[in-house]
Amino acid sequence: MPSALPDGEPVPDDGALPAHALAGAADRPLGFYLHVPYCATRCGYCDFNTYTATELRGTGGVLASRDNYADTLIDEVRLSRKVLGDDPREVRTVFVGGGTPTLLAAADLVRMLGAIRDEFGLAADAEVTTEANPESVDPAYLATLRQGGFNRISFGMQSAKQHVLKVLDRTHTPGRPERCVAEARAAGFDHVNLDLIYGTPGESDDDWRASLDAALGAGPDHVSAYALIVEEGTQLARRIRRGEVPMTDDDVHADRYLIADEVMSSAGFDWYEVSNWAASEAGRCLHNELYWRGADWWGAGPGAHSHVGGVRWWNVKHPGAYASALAAGRSPGAGREVLSAEDRRVERILLELRLREGVPLDLLREAGLAASRRALSDGLLDSGPYEQGRAVLTLRGRLLADAVVRDLVD
Repeated sequence: MPSALPDGEPVPDDGALPAHALAGAADRPLGFYLHVPYCATRCGYCDFNTYTATELRGTGGVLASRDNYADTLIDEVRLSRKVLGDDPREVRTVFVGGGTPTLLAAADLVRMLGAIRDEFGLAADAEVTTEANPESVDPAYLATLRQGGFNRISFGMQSAKQHVLKVLDRTHTPGRPERCVAEARAAGFDHVNLDLIYGTPGESDDDWRASLDAALGAGPDHVSAYALIVEEGTQLARRIRRGEVPMTDDDVHADRYLIADEVMSSAGFDWYEVSNWAASEAGRCLHNELYWRGADWWGAGPGAHSHVGGVRWWNVKHPGAYASALAAGRSPGAGREVLSAEDRRVERILLELRLREGVPLDLLREAGLAASRRALSDGLLDSGPYEQGRAVLTLRGRLLADAVVRDLVD
């Protein structure tokens, strides 16, 4: 089941933000994340805030129905306009995630985007993305999205191998994600991403190479590759505990990452974030860069997280509770925290070090600078950018990114 929300102070019923959160807002980009919490089935590795029809039965009534979900989420978009007041910014990025957003009608996703356009306006070059399950779209669906203003789409591929998909409880058939790329291109999508997962129990190096080759052969301009993380409470964790499948292995993850970087680099894809490769600068995911650079975004939907001007908050998780709050004219916020200057400094290091541009050395304290010199000596940081005042991970550093960042934040 989905993981627990963090603790925090209460969110006012009207969702009002402290005045300092809006100070200087015009100088920061603004994005929207729209969470669709529905899935046809639950994948064995997933602990996202998602629900199947069975899990919702009897717990939320008509309020939790996906049939009227777009209207409910639009209510939060309208609330966001009230909270942000006369904020002059047009929205730079919109990302619809889940769950499986494409379980909703394409027209519903377009209406949700339309609400943001109506309330805030979209920048002329706005990036508008939706995630999609390969089995829940067809050419007509994709054409409706493209005509409605979506210009980027991300398909969950995970693997090209049936036995790997089976361990992950993925229901799409091998080859379908690749065909989806062609259908998206035909519909007029400029940018297409495929999501891959490596390190699944039973996956071999050859399986992983085959998945990479299949993904790149399909013609996306962006590929995300994530190590499988076994989260407590998931079906996969229970299967591993019972000895039905082996535990994931960190050394295997490292080997698979090196294979990924080798194959994608050979295909002309450059890494720009530890888990993300793009065929060009234009192919980078601008929405995710908002997160990594600590910009402002409003997360609408059950369990969605938001950040504006150093204030972070999160919504109630259950779709029924979320809809009930909005129907009563209240913010669906479950809690929030005001980040201190030190919190924001640490988060910048944590997030920006993952990027190809790295993090400015002047953000580091004395202990962090000493750690950076050790990392440089150990070949974990690139000497060229370091001489210019930035800590940038080498390939070996990317393998050990979590350990490097722990030292730099001291």
